[in-house]
Amino acid sequence: MKKMLLIVNPCSGRAKMKNELLEVVSIFSSGGYEVTVYPTKERTDATKKVETLREDDYDIIVVCGGDGTLNEVITGLMNSSLNVTLGYIPSGTLNEWSSGLNISKSIPTAAKDILNGEEISLDIGSFNGKYFSYTASFGAFTEASYSAPQDIKNVFGQAAYFFEGVKSLGNIKAIHLKFKCDDREIEDDFLFGAVSNSMSVGGIVKFDTTKVKLNDGSFEVVLIRKPDNILKLQPIIDGLLKQDLNREGIEFFHTKQVEVLGADGVSWTLDGEYAPGEDKIEIKNLHSAIRLIVPKN
Repeated sequence: MKKMLLIVNPCSGRAKMKNELLEVVSIFSSGGYEVTVYPTKERTDATKKVETLREDDYDIIVVCGGDGTLNEVITGLMNSSLNVTLGYIPSGTLNEWSSGLNISKSIPTAAKDILNGEEISLDIGSFNGKYFSYTASFGAFTEASYSAPQDIKNVFGQAAYFFEGVKSLGNIKAIHLKFKCDDREIEDDFLFGAVSNSMSVGGIVKFDTTKVKLNDGSFEVVLIRKPDNILKLQPIIDGLLKQDLNREGIEFFHTKQVEVLGADGVSWTLDGEYAPGEDKIEIKNLHSAIRLIVPKN
């Protein structure tokens, strides 16, 4: 019988997994798995658990939680160089990464899709040795992902991020940074920036799905320059909402790696979790770093 480790964050989202855990275990058991359930107890607990595993302990690790829990498990896999297939049952508030992979928001359906799905390889980002599955971002709206209280997220869902983001609008301060890639160098004052491998960032910046692939070895980078007058800010916001990233003030490009200079003291978020900036940050795309089960077609 195949062996599965089911890592569950009982506090993610609206804590709905607590009511559906038995059904999920039954689904996997009926599918031929011997299931071991590990509920996380605190932040980084999932990373520590995965780092204790050996290559042959489990045939698959399934994560049931939000983007932060998924990030912890991926970090554990990368730190320990484990080559184990991953499954994901999203039960968090935003679940941005899974939306781009057509993973169901229904917990039982997502579980069944893991049994009947197909395995793909996906890129992972490295941020000065830390890892992210879908975004490293700074500036406007960034703090909303980690500053919104969990109980507020549970009640209001994605709207909680917007509420926190709107609260920060009056305090936006431009951040002077330099970005160096293979084919370009950009230095300016920025209100927002994201290096991502996702269809959207924070539920606010959404990309044209025809221009984004999650396993092509490249990141999507979007930078919002500080306009020289406030009237130029509205066309920028309008461009973001309409997925028109060719507007004046918006930089959008693809790259395999980028070096960020001057970010000491700048707050970043990696998959929704706070990360401190450094004077020199190297962000690299680790092509096909993990294997994930996704729904067929």
